[in-house]
Amino acid sequence: MKDYLLNQGYNALSDNFYDIMNDWFEWYKGKNDRFHSYSQFNGKRKIKRERYSLGMAKKVCEDWANILLNEKVNINISDERISKVINKVLEKNNFRVRSNRLLEQTFALGTGAFVEYLDKGEIKIDYIRGNMIYPLSWENGVITECAFAGEKYSGGKTYTYLNTHTFEKGQYVVRNKMFLKEKGKLTEIKLPDGIVAEFRTGSTTPLFQIITPNIINNIDPDNPMGISIFANCIDLLKSTDLIFDSYTNEFRLGKKRIIVPTGMAQIHSDSNGITPIFDDNDTEFYAINDRSLTDMREINMELRADAHEKGLQKMLDLLSYKCGLGSIVSAGKDSSIKTATEIKYNKSELFQNMQKHELILERALKDLINSIAQLMGISGDFEVSISFDDSIIDDVDTLSVRAVKEFETGIIDEAEYLKNVYGYTENQATDLVKMIKKRQENFSATLKDDSEL
Repeated sequence: MKDYLLNQGYNALSDNFYDIMNDWFEWYKGKNDRFHSYSQFNGKRKIKRERYSLGMAKKVCEDWANILLNEKVNINISDERISKVINKVLEKNNFRVRSNRLLEQTFALGTGAFVEYLDKGEIKIDYIRGNMIYPLSWENGVITECAFAGEKYSGGKTYTYLNTHTFEKGQYVVRNKMFLKEKGKLTEIKLPDGIVAEFRTGSTTPLFQIITPNIINNIDPDNPMGISIFANCIDLLKSTDLIFDSYTNEFRLGKKRIIVPTGMAQIHSDSNGITPIFDDNDTEFYAINDRSLTDMREINMELRADAHEKGLQKMLDLLSYKCGLGSIVSAGKDSSIKTATEIKYNKSELFQNMQKHELILERALKDLINSIAQLMGISGDFEVSISFDDSIIDDVDTLSVRAVKEFETGIIDEAEYLKNVYGYTENQATDLVKMIKKRQENFSATLKDDSEL
């Protein structure tokens, strides 16, 4: 696909970066061929071995996706009518589930994207992972033009579609291509019904949103793509799996063995017939041809479980710290932490990183809503706000108590209180305050009338 784009006159990132991304993808999938597959000399010959994997690369990405985009995150739209219509579009596109999965892969590969389009009059959202994203132009690290690829399997054949978004003559133009993929080659074919070859949006706003972890790409600083959340933790992932592999082998190699003379391992003949001294399937027995050995001997290896557990926990703590999760692993196991305030103190680094990542995600979600509204032909002013789930740091009661104190001391007003506690937009909060005051005035007037009677 990259070669096709180059032949069409587009610029594209070098293969080196996509090779690095594929390396991250292997770690995310659980096994990295260059590390987990190896050869070992056993004194006679080299044998192929495979290390056990704890799969921590995926676990870290799962944790970040669950922290940032879980079921408690709310997208608030100030206009109730528009909110209902757009939420139906999100539901049809299984947004809650698929956006969380996209974010998980985004933290693994460094980049992800939402792409909106019309299919037979219906608004669809594509969720594109990093290795299917090809930036065409960018400015100040922001991708302004981009190509997206995807695959579809149908009728025993694999199809690849290409979706390019370019800015031409003051508006974004979207072009679609479809290819049949056979034996590693792409052959352009006719587009399916309902998909147009070219769509002029008439807008300066793109129908795609790029999301990345909010960390600097130190691998290629001039590259607009993001980097994996564990890009700078590969050595820690290796160390974690080395210890886990050793720990697992400790039990495999350290199980009880009973050494028996070869003679005792032979079959035994008596009046009851021919029977073996012990079952060949009993793996704890090992026969040895040694004349000095006249009786069975037990070998019971001492397991180094404590040393492995301490080493493994240390690597997990370092990995958690390096991936921006702070001391969440240790804090979660510490029974002395009881209050939300104590948890916030012990997870301060997680809290800061969470808010930092939310900046990029918030902008992308707001732009997504506006793009859907654009495709639906919705006009008019409306506000969009994103209410993220901070309950991992502060529970709802703590937030409410703090907001009440801030309101009582005059730090915030009624509208700000509603925004902070309930996640309302500015307009929603202001309208609700007006409605409450009007209701109170009507109630006071009713009481006055009753008293005069």
